[in-house]
Amino acid sequence: MATVLAPARAGGDAVATLRRARSGIARRRRLVAGGLSALLVLAFAARVLLGDFTVTIPDFLRILGGADVPGATYIVMESKLPRAILAALVGLAFGVAGAIFQAGLRNPLASPDIIGVSAGASAGAVVAIVLLDLDGFAVSAAAVIGAVGVALAARAVAGPDTGYRLVLVGVGLAAGMQAVIQYVFTRADEYDAQLVLRWLTGSVSRVDWPTIRVLALLLLVLLPATAYVARSLRATELGADAAAGLGVPHGRSDLLLLLAVLLTGAGVAAAGPVAFVSFLAGPIARSLNGGRTTLLGAGLTGAALVVAADYVADYLLVDINFPVGVVTGALGAPFLLWLLASGRTGRRAA
Repeated sequence: MATVLAPARAGGDAVATLRRARSGIARRRRLVAGGLSALLVLAFAARVLLGDFTVTIPDFLRILGGADVPGATYIVMESKLPRAILAALVGLAFGVAGAIFQAGLRNPLASPDIIGVSAGASAGAVVAIVLLDLDGFAVSAAAVIGAVGVALAARAVAGPDTGYRLVLVGVGLAAGMQAVIQYVFTRADEYDAQLVLRWLTGSVSRVDWPTIRVLALLLLVLLPATAYVARSLRATELGADAAAGLGVPHGRSDLLLLLAVLLTGAGVAAAGPVAFVSFLAGPIARSLNGGRTTLLGAGLTGAALVVAADYVADYLLVDINFPVGVVTGALGAPFLLWLLASGRTGRRAA
């Protein structure tokens, strides 16, 4: 009897240990998500309430309720609030897209910034503005088309390889897209040149509510679809062969990457290629979660990063307003150098 009970007891202990481990992981994810949400709320509140024109919380609530507070209503509803909302939405899109690229391709360098998706979206928008004389929704559509076009081209050239070959092909395409942007920029007149500069750096200034509504609607469609398809992301991180062995269809990985491309294109269409947000959000969220990929954490990290960076860009120096892409680029460049210098670019780092 004892010999029969011993294996059963050992099996029960193993199951209990596994349940405790899973419970600890889930608890950590909830704590990280809560902390990042609180950080986003604080950054959002600072962006809306503080700055060169301070708005009190009671006045802000009155404005949201429809009251007209002299001086404050216009500044909040036409500048501060839409700018903060756009920054949060763009950061959310870039953060989720970057985490998908890095996890799906198992490479921390495989963000939309590095492999040319953002550059393709920028090139599409710049061509639409300067050469086709388009504006509004047509420019946004051109940006999405440019992002998808570069992604499909990189996939076709790289073939079935979703590792370093795809990254190298993407880097080459990014260089080509930058050449296109620079050439078109030389053809722009003074007015168009100012619009083109937005697509070169990334900015959430001069935002309007129609742009926010379009981006919000796109995210309402893309994010739930991404969450549904990303259920197999953990298996995809193990590699194509291992994922197939676990029953994950090969096309699901490509579909997930396509959704990430669309998220990137939507973000670029709204605010330009805000540099390195996709690159930074994923690793930060993974480090907070003990090395585990979490799309929610990456999205919240990206949103908080863009909102906080926009506040710094607007008020870091008196009388100088930087585009938000300048601040995120200043953060991302040394992070990229550290990642390369530390040798954390292998598959295990993803």
